[in-house]
Amino acid sequence: MQRVLIFGSMGSGKSTLAKRLGAVLNLPVIHLDSYFWRPGWVEPDRETFRAQQRELVQASQWIMDGNYSATLDERWPYADTVIFLDQPRLRCLWRVIKRRIMYHGRSRPDLAADCPEKLDWVAFDFVWTYPRIRRPRTLAGLAEARANKLVFHLRGDAAIEQLLLDLSQMSA
Repeated sequence: MQRVLIFGSMGSGKSTLAKRLGAVLNLPVIHLDSYFWRPGWVEPDRETFRAQQRELVQASQWIMDGNYSATLDERWPYADTVIFLDQPRLRCLWRVIKRRIMYHGRSRPDLAADCPEKLDWVAFDFVWTYPRIRRPRTLAGLAEARANKLVFHLRGDAAIEQLLLDLSQMSA
């Protein structure tokens, strides 16, 4: 586990797991949201974001969280481990709402500066449609990845906690 990709719906716990996993494995954490979003929630042009990822994946060790399926081809070949957080839809919605309240008027630590937390219908739609639209594609990718990557399909918080406990015990 030297190069880890973490996927899941918005609100599934990707950034939280990345931080915790980074502490357990002593690996640097890369939050793709902080590279994608520019101050004021401005999106970069696609080639700029791709170039950033090409540079980031060259490091020998990392934990990278974020979906960004349009640029997955830049990260996928370099990862040795893939973690899919398969959380219930309502849990993800609750976490997105809670995050909005917790960070009201300010940026989250895993985002670029001057991107105050917001909640809009795009976010709700992403979370609501994730199980139907994005989850099947993710599962297909995981099935394919099992041939040459370590794959974890974590269903719920208990599975996440168990993985962290197992890895903590292995690295102790």
